[in-house]
Order: sequence, then C-alpha cells, then structure tokens
Amino acid sequence: MIVDMPIHDEIYPKDPVTLLAPEESWQLLGSQQLGRLVVSLSGRIDIFPVNFVTHDAKVYFRTAEGTKLVELTIHDEVVFEVDQVGAVSAWSVVLHGTARHLTNRSDIAAADELPLRSWIPTLKYNYVEITPTEISGRRLRLGEEPERFTPADRDTDASAGQAPSG
Repeated sequence: MIVDMPIHDEIYPKDPVTLLAPEESWQLLGSQQLGRLVVSLSGRIDIFPVNFVTHDAKVYFRTAEGTKLVELTIHDEVVFEVDQVGAVSAWSVVLHGTARHLTNRSDIAAADELPLRSWIPTLKYNYVEITPTEISGRRLRLGEEPERFTPADRDTDASAGQAPSG
C-alpha cells in the first residue's frame, strides 16, 4: 500500500533528505510490520524479510531453524531496516544492534505476549530480540533528478576558467 506523509515545511523542508531524530525513527519503525534483517558470517552478507514488533526500545521477531538463526547466533551483530515509499515521499530507518536468540523460559513467555504473529502458515518457535546500538532515519522528498552536467559541460566551463553553473 502506498501512503504519503503530508508535506509541509515542518515535516518536509526544502532539502529533499531530512535526518530524523531517534524518537521519530523509533516511531516510524514501530508503525510497520515488515522489515529486513541483515546478517553477516565469514564475509557473506545475507538479508531476510521478517515480520516484527517493537517493544521497550527493542525489535522482536520469530523464526524457524535455518540460515538466519544460525548466522545471528554465531555472529550477533546485525542491521535491521524498515522503509515506506509513497508517490511523493519516502522514509527509511536503519537500526544497528545485537541479536539474541531467546532461550530463557521467562524471556520466551514475555515475547509470546507481544502482538507478533507469523504471516505465513509455518511454525516458528524461535524468538529473536535485537538490542539497538544505533538507530538512524531519513525522510525523503521524491521528485525529478536535477539537471546533470555532462563531461563536455564541465570541460567547457573549466577551460573558460569558470565554475560550472546550474
């Protein structure tokens, strides 16, 4: 579903890219249900779509046994990304953090109370919690790319001793 945020100067200044405060990044992150988990092991980087929920400044998702669980168990540093793109605006939030496969019964019971449900009809008994070390976000105003210089334009301006205009 394409949804655009209202555009006005308080949310969307003239600059097409606006850096978001951590609080707004968390708000946007929590407004979505599908994100991308990036894991890395032995020089190989993998990315997985996961449905998730945020709670107490952490990200939670469930997974079956497999590549993502093995990789994040061996190398717990992960990146998590969520975005939304509309016709005239977009945003992206990137969270760096430490993933932990929940194995303690009380942690699992607490995670089981969260409104996290699998989107596909498979059993997923493994809860993963991501504790952030960094979060950043950007809001984007979409539009046509400005006119670009061609190499000939740059050469002409440089040979005339002028800085490129435009």
